[in-house]
Amino acid sequence: MNQISVNIQDFRIPSNIKAGRNSFSTIHKDIEELAPQKIVLVSDQGLLKSGLIDEIKYELLVHGVPISTYTNISGEPYFETVKEAIDFMKQENADLVIGIGGGSALDVAKASAALVNKDEQVVQSILQGETAPSHRGIYCILVPTTSGTGSEVTMNAIFGDKKNSVKRGIVSPYYLPDIAIIDPALTVGCPSFVSAASGVDAFTHAIESYVSKKATPLTKIYAQDAMKRFSRNIAKVVFDGTNIEAREEMCWVSLLAGVSLANAGVGAVHALAYPLGGRYHVPHGVANALLLPYVFNVIGKTCINEMVEIADFLELGNFTTKPLEAQQAVVNYLFRLLDELDLPKNLKELEVTEESLKEMAFEASKVSRLLDNTPYKLTEESILQIYQHAYAGY
Repeated sequence: MNQISVNIQDFRIPSNIKAGRNSFSTIHKDIEELAPQKIVLVSDQGLLKSGLIDEIKYELLVHGVPISTYTNISGEPYFETVKEAIDFMKQENADLVIGIGGGSALDVAKASAALVNKDEQVVQSILQGETAPSHRGIYCILVPTTSGTGSEVTMNAIFGDKKNSVKRGIVSPYYLPDIAIIDPALTVGCPSFVSAASGVDAFTHAIESYVSKKATPLTKIYAQDAMKRFSRNIAKVVFDGTNIEAREEMCWVSLLAGVSLANAGVGAVHALAYPLGGRYHVPHGVANALLLPYVFNVIGKTCINEMVEIADFLELGNFTTKPLEAQQAVVNYLFRLLDELDLPKNLKELEVTEESLKEMAFEASKVSRLLDNTPYKLTEESILQIYQHAYAGY
């Protein structure tokens, strides 16, 4: 009997996703059902200073459960941050973690919740990427306040590696939260630049997972819908942040793209973004947004059918009879995004030195988990050429 080769993948999402306006109010029922003895809120310094964390803490105290806060997160976190958060949760005897914020806070929350009850040597092995957790430590609820990373529905967590000046991802189904709550009202205060960078980050998840080698018809449904919603709403949230309808749509973009990312994976854009984050501390969304057109100008050659479909999703035209033109239309759109959303357009704007490009190309070439998922065989030399174009701005 002939065997047909197919792309067989598990499809994983949180067991409970609550999305839409006022969905955050449902957390009260969740707390009642989980019946925790001690809650730790994990967030960042920005939200702490804004007063939002104190507001939420006060609102949750109605349950009579002691609540502590871990907010020692500013910028993008390191693996040391996760260790510190784990120690804090052990000290507090927490049995429920609620992560509130952008991708950084959510990544720390879900990784800590998964690893908190494990031996220190096991934790070290997991954070070094040598092993993966076999079970979750304590309950975890994730609540995003930006529309970008999709961390609330992914199995990935990204942290900086200080020793090697790179960013690395750790992946496990046990990083999925028990409950994800996506309420657009919590994203209204997101600044325009963050809305732009995080929004394009979500789009990066959608477009990369759509063309990835692990993509399936199921993951493509999510990615396709995310791209359609993105093109119609990104400018609205950047230039009119109080537009709750557009905020809600971008929440769906982040969620849908996150589900696609979690199951089909991403590729070369993320691989090339890691050295920018590790060496120059460039925010993840900014790095992805800048690299998108330069990377797809190369890899789009090997996924022309997908480029035709993506051009249609983005309302760039019908390229069915002229498929070779679709790639350029998509790349032009990606360059326009940088200009229209006032995002950096070349590596010089990020103060990246030309001398560092070779070392970054070497580092990116080692991110095999992502490069192997890219529908184009990128070598260290071809990665360097992409960086050089991104540096020059053409």
